[in-house]
Amino acid sequence: MVAMPTLFVSHGSPMMPLEDIPAKRFLAGLATTLPRPTAILSVSAHWETETPEVSAVAQPETIHDFYGFPPALYALQYPAPGAPALAQRVAELTGAAIDPIRGLDHGAWTPLLLAYPDADVPVTQVSIQPHAGPAHQYALGEALRPLRDEGVLIVASGGISHNLREWFRGAPGSGPRPWMSEFTEWMAEHLETRDDEAVIDYRQRAPHAAQNHPRDEHFQPLHVALGAATPGVAGKRIHQSHDMFGVPMDTYMFA
Repeated sequence: MVAMPTLFVSHGSPMMPLEDIPAKRFLAGLATTLPRPTAILSVSAHWETETPEVSAVAQPETIHDFYGFPPALYALQYPAPGAPALAQRVAELTGAAIDPIRGLDHGAWTPLLLAYPDADVPVTQVSIQPHAGPAHQYALGEALRPLRDEGVLIVASGGISHNLREWFRGAPGSGPRPWMSEFTEWMAEHLETRDDEAVIDYRQRAPHAAQNHPRDEHFQPLHVALGAATPGVAGKRIHQSHDMFGVPMDTYMFA
């Protein structure tokens, strides 16, 4: 069995499935570029717990964990089967507690709805612990690395830049602000050269880190994807664009 890559996807606004932006079109073709997974493990910015937890529900609920959006968005469902056996394997590898009812939040189902619209790949979700810091998330990824040899696609979902206060200050149709671009280009350089230490310590080393991530729960899924990657193998930015308000939507793949 070919080892699966790991992915970090900027999932953007919940509205992405209903918008016509480059990131949506990219995600819609993503699965055709990857080996067929036996199952998907989602690592979403929208499930935070004190210690790691993994969902073992047989049929995950599509969680609409947002408010104030059009009815068409709440009508979207992602009826993929759950992956209880994968959940047990995650628990074995990481010590994560089993959650018997947790469904898929929009950080999980939004990119999968686009990439795997038939909802025919079993999927489950593991939580993150932002309070524990990037090194903790990196170690979680290291523990999950054996799953790649078992056909599991690890999809870490968050945002390469995530500052909600600044999000809508960009005029529709504008590009990323300079402080966003400086951060994302620094990150591209250090991910492609696999300077993992610098990426883990990004809040001290990267330009405008706090401005791009006032709170870094949307960035720490990347550390899980990085930890699960083969050490020393270059990361690859496989998509670069921005949404209608100029927010970067970068996606990375790690082998």
